[in-house]
Amino acid sequence: MQSDHNLRVFKSGVYFEDVMERYDFDRKLRIILFDAIEQIEIALRTKMIYHLSVVYGGLWYLDPVLFESSIVTLKGVTQTAHLFALEELQKEYNRSREFSLKNQRIDYSERNTDAWKILEMASMGTLSKLYKNLRNKLPEKAIIANEMGLNSTFTFVGWIESITLIRNMIAHHERLWSSVIVKRPSIHLNNPVGSWLDSPLQQVQMNKPFAVISCMVYLCNHLSQSEDIKVKIIDLIGLHPNVPVCIYGFLNQWRNEPLWR
Repeated sequence: MQSDHNLRVFKSGVYFEDVMERYDFDRKLRIILFDAIEQIEIALRTKMIYHLSVVYGGLWYLDPVLFESSIVTLKGVTQTAHLFALEELQKEYNRSREFSLKNQRIDYSERNTDAWKILEMASMGTLSKLYKNLRNKLPEKAIIANEMGLNSTFTFVGWIESITLIRNMIAHHERLWSSVIVKRPSIHLNNPVGSWLDSPLQQVQMNKPFAVISCMVYLCNHLSQSEDIKVKIIDLIGLHPNVPVCIYGFLNQWRNEPLWR
């Protein structure tokens, strides 16, 4: 909204209320998206706990046989990605003030905690890492992706990593306005189970939140059998016609796409 960014000169006809409207729009959009992320995160956690615990027992998350043996180095430490994820999971568990888990730590300190307890405290990022590092040929990994609405575990991993990035931005009250998404999801779906995008996205759309938001809408449509999240986003945009949503990547007749109709 500035004609000269160095001198901080605003364009003619710009008012303080115009600036505030954009902040307000961004805040409302983040609230809607956080609701979507809650649905996705709870579904992922529930399906991981259920499918893997039924087959491999409550301590499946500790079994290295179920995970890829890929080696990574973080902060000078080299070990498997699985072990790094377990360390994060343990930290989150130890930090928890949940009453039942505090009793678990006191009364059963010598026992490992079952997945249906410890994964309740797992962040979206830790869930994402655990799922990503499951063996690619593990049947349950494919079942979870299928129940989330995708036929490819590789695509689903990319989606939850991108959504986790957005989740962390929202949790730290960062603006999505004019942000650049460094982790871009794949938009090429093999036999989508619901309405998706017909046209390829421009690079600028992939760099902006629009691509990830579309993924979130698709997942929520499938999980809840409701278009509530999509309707809220469309209604919000309709209530703020002066906000240029192209900044978020909403370009090229996006409303004509099957996902957004």
